[in-house]
Amino acid sequence: MAKFLYALGRWSAHRRGRVVGLWLLLLVVAVGLGTTLNGKLTTEFTVPGIESQQAQDLLRKEFPAAAGGTARVVFEAPSGRQLTSDAAREAIAASLKQAAGVPGVVTVSDPSKSGTLSRDRTIGYADVGFGKPPTDIPQSAKDKLSDALDPARDAGLRVELGGSVSTPATEVGGPAEIVGVVIAFAVLAVALGSLVAAGLPLITALVGVGIGVLGVEFVSRFVEMTNTATILALMIGLAVGIDYALFIVSRHREQLAEPDSDVRDSIARATATAGSAVTFAGITVVVALAALSAAGIPFLTVMGLAAAATVLIAVLVALTLVPATLSFLGERLRPRPGKSRPGRRDRTPGAWGLAWGRTVTRAPVVVLVVSVVGLLALALPARGLRLGLPSNETQPTASTQHKSYELLAKGFGPGFNATLIMVVDGSDVPAAQRQGLVKEVGTALRADRDVATVAPPMATKDGSITVLGVVPKTGPDATATTDLVHRMRDDATRPVDRAGGTAYVAGATAGAIDISAKLSGALPLFIAIIVVLALILLMIAFRSLLVPLKAVLGFLLSIAASLGAVVWVFQYGHLSGLFQVAAAAPVVSFLPVLLIGVLFGLAMDYEVFLVSRMREHFKHTGSAAEAVTHGVARSGRVVAAAALIMAAVFGGFIFNHDPIIKSIGFALTFGVLIDAFVVRMTVVPAVMALLGRYAWALPKWLDRVMPDVDIEGASLPPRPAAETPQGAGTGGGRAV
Repeated sequence: MAKFLYALGRWSAHRRGRVVGLWLLLLVVAVGLGTTLNGKLTTEFTVPGIESQQAQDLLRKEFPAAAGGTARVVFEAPSGRQLTSDAAREAIAASLKQAAGVPGVVTVSDPSKSGTLSRDRTIGYADVGFGKPPTDIPQSAKDKLSDALDPARDAGLRVELGGSVSTPATEVGGPAEIVGVVIAFAVLAVALGSLVAAGLPLITALVGVGIGVLGVEFVSRFVEMTNTATILALMIGLAVGIDYALFIVSRHREQLAEPDSDVRDSIARATATAGSAVTFAGITVVVALAALSAAGIPFLTVMGLAAAATVLIAVLVALTLVPATLSFLGERLRPRPGKSRPGRRDRTPGAWGLAWGRTVTRAPVVVLVVSVVGLLALALPARGLRLGLPSNETQPTASTQHKSYELLAKGFGPGFNATLIMVVDGSDVPAAQRQGLVKEVGTALRADRDVATVAPPMATKDGSITVLGVVPKTGPDATATTDLVHRMRDDATRPVDRAGGTAYVAGATAGAIDISAKLSGALPLFIAIIVVLALILLMIAFRSLLVPLKAVLGFLLSIAASLGAVVWVFQYGHLSGLFQVAAAAPVVSFLPVLLIGVLFGLAMDYEVFLVSRMREHFKHTGSAAEAVTHGVARSGRVVAAAALIMAAVFGGFIFNHDPIIKSIGFALTFGVLIDAFVVRMTVVPAVMALLGRYAWALPKWLDRVMPDVDIEGASLPPRPAAETPQGAGTGGGRAV
């Protein structure tokens, strides 16, 4: 691998103009395709095969009026007034008349006629039904619906919008995300000691992530994907793009600091050595993200593949565009010679890392015990992990979706936001028995202790399909509601089964329960795949049995601690004000799988970059103890900077208004910091110090059959005498 990457880096430096031009051309093409031929992203999370989805598919086919998107308009009377007053009724009627004229609206209910008023008559709601699914309703129709409600607002009524149609679009690029990029630049400047060098990883990363994300936008024209897929691709692509470029640039500047070093040869060597670590780490990220498809959930598969493609582009950018750009900068990146001052000791490269490495290895047992106990303490809340999908309660407190949720809970009880749907398919039941069958089902539902009310049934013209709305006594995130769904499927459906029909329990709450159960079932298999993958890849990289085992155990500790922190903040509601969490709720159902896949790849980034320097020194000197401190000294600063950059990029998404993006950003930020600073920079050196030479042991038979990828660059040719390549280093001057 090192020989190939050496040749690739040297070729990219020599053909720098063509390489840069090709990448810019690809960026222009991606901009054109992604902005003009992009598809439509969805906010729905569907999983084929689960019961709630089967019911939804049946309704779309046989009962479209019950399957379309619904906007729930919630009205509240001013203090001291009621919605039954003449002025309020007239204003509501005028608003709903205008709402009926909005393109796509097929049904509009009236609170005064349908009885959807609270007991004190201060809160009521009207359902505005569309003939299309929520994802097919254009934003223009939603805007017209909001405008149509102005008569009620003008009359002094409070009007809020909820329902499946009103899901807000996810947006990025706000102040928090921009601050994250600025922090990343500051970290780069400190780590590299040069403003010019600091700007290079940002520029190349933006090129790569631009091509990746815009490419994903174009692919969405042909493949259904959620808006979360593009956000994840942006988060991961930007973070790894900066980090991978940082690894190569820092190695290049380290080599340029040596006397008589040649610029072009240094570029090639940095690509061969640091580039080998980048390639290996990038492969682990790509494979881990692609392994999300093992869960068997289409939207998660698309998310993983979209992010994996963006990471692959980031690797190619690091191996070609970065060397080409380094060639253009030439001598400007060579560090200035240090100037000694009276009374001041000279600082050797990696002095901070060397001091930390010696501190950790001086008392490895104490360091290991304290670190592991601390990580397990952080992981304790994960024992109470509950999975779900965000409801309107988790939307920002200032949003109309959150306000509508609160009004409905205030006026009708918490269970009103968890409405379930019982779908009775009586196609195979004699027509004469259908009405009695539905009545029997309704009676069974009303007898359940956790059911607040059952709405009158709605049926198709021939009566073959009937829908009953069921309002629980508890909210959508309550354990009692989940238990109710299971009882409905076990008990209330028995009359239908005996009659030869089929009954389904559906609705947003039931769908969230089904998806969570599906993902929980897939989690053990996914973890097993990741663990086996890590053992194999790291065994090939380091030709060792104990190093991969140590890396996997450390990764599992990072995952446990990260999930514990997510549960503590988002499910238990601690520090909700700091992180702007609107309400404590179950963790997003696909977050654990996503966190495992992404954090695995990022953890292996740091593992490969840190331990490869240890192995490189061990092969050259044979001293296992020195190899540990040398590896931390040489790579500690870069790994720390890379982790801070990742945290800055991911951290910017914590303050996104979307509850899904917020929780993903928090989980990845916390996970990266814990894994880099506690596991890789503390636990790993301590364990390596305890293992000594045994860390690099490998059975002879396994050593013979295992491929030698040479990520340390042992097979590279000797360094040539310094020469100034044509065009390289023009412009003079040193990095500032």
